[in-house]
Amino acid sequence: MTTFIYKAKVKGKVQSGEVEADDEKSAVAKLKLQKIRPTLVKEKKAKSTLFGPKVHKVTTRDVVIFTRQFSTMVDAGLPLVQCLDILGKQSDNPTFGEKILSVKSNIEVGNNLSESMRKFPNIWDHLYCNLVEAGEVGGILDVILRRLAEYIEKAEALKKKVKSAMVYPGAIVTVAFLVVAFLMVFVIPSFATMFSSGGAELPGPTQIVMDVSNFFQNQWYVMIGGFIAFFFTFKKVYATRRGRIEIDRMSLKLPVFGILIRKVSVAKFTRTLGTLISSGVPLIEGLDICARTAGNSIIEIAVIKTIEAIKEGETIAAPLAREEVFPPMVIQMIDVGESSGSLDKMLAKIADFYDEEVDAAVDGLTALLEPMLMVFLGCVVGFIVVAMYLPIFKMGETI
Repeated sequence: MTTFIYKAKVKGKVQSGEVEADDEKSAVAKLKLQKIRPTLVKEKKAKSTLFGPKVHKVTTRDVVIFTRQFSTMVDAGLPLVQCLDILGKQSDNPTFGEKILSVKSNIEVGNNLSESMRKFPNIWDHLYCNLVEAGEVGGILDVILRRLAEYIEKAEALKKKVKSAMVYPGAIVTVAFLVVAFLMVFVIPSFATMFSSGGAELPGPTQIVMDVSNFFQNQWYVMIGGFIAFFFTFKKVYATRRGRIEIDRMSLKLPVFGILIRKVSVAKFTRTLGTLISSGVPLIEGLDICARTAGNSIIEIAVIKTIEAIKEGETIAAPLAREEVFPPMVIQMIDVGESSGSLDKMLAKIADFYDEEVDAAVDGLTALLEPMLMVFLGCVVGFIVVAMYLPIFKMGETI
């Protein structure tokens, strides 16, 4: 929110002051509501600093706390403007507090809550704003906000589960690489000096280790350059639609991680669609939001094709089954829910089931990867040790 300085004539006297608003037009409208007719409105210049003001990132936790508190206040019968004013001023995150007060200012000049929130898509996404709009239209904003808070909490918990599954393997691989790099740069060269003085031909494994050590010492920049080139190439390819589709398709077919990614996608899709339908959002619009927030191009394409099929008169289950993205059990449960008129409840049950499946998959993945990575690390270090001692054994046999 921007601070504006204004001057106005009140009862023949010149009055000046400050007002906070998104833009100059909003500032003038806000002053007129206070029965102040400004003669001058201009933006207040911020004091320049060396590094500029510190910007606090708005986290998911900030949004969840805001949503829960907002729901409680609305349920208690407080006006929206008063709720937002209290929440904006008491927010621990100054950046988030400013955005909340900006929403309040927009409401004061005549906009509704969902329209005001849509101006900040980095904080309140498309799904959030659509649900708020449904709550405003249906007069159940407090209920919708409570559902939103629960949805965001469960979605964040799901994300944390997947991240936790990736942290341990990543840490082991990093430690393994650092250990090997240390051996190649600092330990192996001393053996190389000793073996070169003997003049004997080195065994095959020892020669391989020596060559790798030379590469680490003399051509380390090639390795670093290769990593950087791979990262930027991957990023550029994934930025294209075709590249993103192919990478997402391969991710679903990965031996171990593919099953986990598919289960996470099913849980996210069913949770999102169930929350939207139970909040009064039409099925087509709900599916459109699910396609945008799918996080996987293959899932997105399948949902978009389902939307087109529904517009032609089909049920939701039939086109989803044709795409072969979701498991047959999920399709059958969706079909039953649609036939019985309780699709939202059935989707919530599927989401709860797949949340548990993700938990089990994460535990299984960790249990599988831990011994595999340990064996891999042991084999690498063992190979290096054996390769270094082979010439010594050969020298002993000669003597």
